[in-house]
Amino acid sequence: MGANTSQVSDLSENPSLKALVGTQSMSENDPFWNQLISFTFISPTSSGDSKLLEEAVIPLAKTLIENNPITGNFGALVKVFLGRTKELKISTECQDQLFIWQAHNALFMIRCLLKVFIREMSEAELHLQLSYQERALGSCGGGSEDLLEELLSNLIHLIVEVPLLDITYSILFEAVTTLLVFFSYQLFHKDILRDGSIYQHVMKGRCLSLTSRLVKTLLYNFIRQEKCPPPTHIFEPKAEGGLLYGLASGVASGLWTVFTLGGGGSKAAIDQEHNPLPLSNQSLLLLLVLANLTDGPDWPNPYRQAITCFRNTQDTSSPSAEQPHTFQINFNSLYTALCEQQRSDQATLLLYTLLHQNANMRTYMLSRTDMDNLVLPILEILYHVEDRNSHHVYMALIILLILTEDDAFNRSIHEVVLKSVSWYSERTLTEISLGSLLILVVIRTIQFNMTRTRDKYLHTNCLAALANMSAQFRCLHQYAAQRIISLFALLSKKHNKVLEQATQSLRGRQGENAALPDYAQDLNVIEEVIRMMLEIINSCLCSSLHHNPNLVYALLYKRELFEQFRTHPSFQDIMQNLDTVIGFFSQRLEQAGSDLSVERVQEVIMKGAQALPTDRLKKFPELKFKYVEEEQPEDFFIPYVWSLVFNSGVGLHWSPRGIELFSMDSG
Repeated sequence: MGANTSQVSDLSENPSLKALVGTQSMSENDPFWNQLISFTFISPTSSGDSKLLEEAVIPLAKTLIENNPITGNFGALVKVFLGRTKELKISTECQDQLFIWQAHNALFMIRCLLKVFIREMSEAELHLQLSYQERALGSCGGGSEDLLEELLSNLIHLIVEVPLLDITYSILFEAVTTLLVFFSYQLFHKDILRDGSIYQHVMKGRCLSLTSRLVKTLLYNFIRQEKCPPPTHIFEPKAEGGLLYGLASGVASGLWTVFTLGGGGSKAAIDQEHNPLPLSNQSLLLLLVLANLTDGPDWPNPYRQAITCFRNTQDTSSPSAEQPHTFQINFNSLYTALCEQQRSDQATLLLYTLLHQNANMRTYMLSRTDMDNLVLPILEILYHVEDRNSHHVYMALIILLILTEDDAFNRSIHEVVLKSVSWYSERTLTEISLGSLLILVVIRTIQFNMTRTRDKYLHTNCLAALANMSAQFRCLHQYAAQRIISLFALLSKKHNKVLEQATQSLRGRQGENAALPDYAQDLNVIEEVIRMMLEIINSCLCSSLHHNPNLVYALLYKRELFEQFRTHPSFQDIMQNLDTVIGFFSQRLEQAGSDLSVERVQEVIMKGAQALPTDRLKKFPELKFKYVEEEQPEDFFIPYVWSLVFNSGVGLHWSPRGIELFSMDSG
């Protein structure tokens, strides 16, 4: 970024930047600023280019930290930017690209410097860095608090008021990114930050009145999925190889050279292909950061309030007075965007947030007749559990659990028949209901967890989702019915193995039974899971036996599996119904003769299902599980959100050294 600069490594020698970070004070009215912020730069979107830029900026920023107390040049740069933001909306309407371009460049420089400042100093010291300009000019009184709040407020104003067009895309992206950088103090603290000036300004200050507009704009940025426009060719090459500004050639002599990382336009094209939706991605990350800020001692997080109570544009009812930050948004557009973007952690986390916290959106989603568009991407996340991080898998699973709390959902998914499922590779699935596919994927997740991660939380949520659905199982696919019984077989085998190990341990180590409690605990967990599986099978048989001949067939085919549990004190009550069903249908099959074909067995089962008196099956309480967020959810969600910013923030690179919020292997 500077005169005759074309390589990142040359930045430290650039005269304009040396003047900015040097020992000479520049007032915001100095012509120097016009020259400084007149450069063409394609912001890096790949992590490699962002790293190169960061490494080049660090020494410059550190020099500025040393000299800024004397010069106040950082505060002056901020004021230069603020002076331009006041006319941005008018400049957009007039298509004044020069003005927007310069404002963007000033903000880009502020963001790059600020990112290093935040890593190097506390919030109190950052305030001081913003106050030095007043002192350098001889003013009394510190304007640091005002300048910080004014910058935050102006950034939010910019995001909500400047329309998204090709010529404003870059500055809107910079404004969103700079707000993310402001909040990045959290990365360098192990404890959750619950206070501080930035937090106070955004939660309570002048920014508060813009809460609903900011949340709405960030959601619409996510919904619109606008691709990054090609770089504006403001500069045109002259014959002798110099550069001429197309609109204002009079200032060309002071302008910086076109500066792209890696040289040439091909790299920018690769970056855009790598992350074609930088504004959408960054807006979603900022929205998640804002939504997960902690409540204050005596005030709730207004951004979370806005997310929990916004309504559909078609909702004509009057908003409640208890919802101060409500607004209206097009639910159909939001639903479509959520369906299309589930491959990213952050889109799945937004879906979870809306389903869990916004009753209006949850009701709307559950009323859709095309729920397969939403459920299939969630199932695909779970299917590829080996390739996903554990947090993404949890979010997908909890989304299913929340959906299965609704009986209408549990009924409707068995009515949606899928012609094929391209990503399901174990076997070809044709003409399978969405409900049967959901059962298959959840069972596969349980089996993966049993052999790999052995996470009790994952087991519990998988089984809870199956239990919620069980009373509404309808026309289960043959393969889904087989997998239910296969899972029970796997659990039974595991139970016998642990029981044998516990018995041997007890025999071999009488007097020192240190290993025994481990086996006892393992046995207890397996028996809990077996009990739940028996309850799920029982719930289906009691509620919809005549709708599920394939499950009865699978049960009869593997009936010997259940023998050992008939007299087990933990399972005796629930085994009564299974015994009744197995006995009833076994007798019918014996009466039908020997060497029966598969088709004949199925026919006997179909007729028998109509004949079995329902009063012969003992009634059990309905299986219903409800998702409840943990106490202090911020301990999970804030590190998770910031790990997403760290890994997915476009054009942002942080060195792993110094990151305290999460361990880098989980980040």
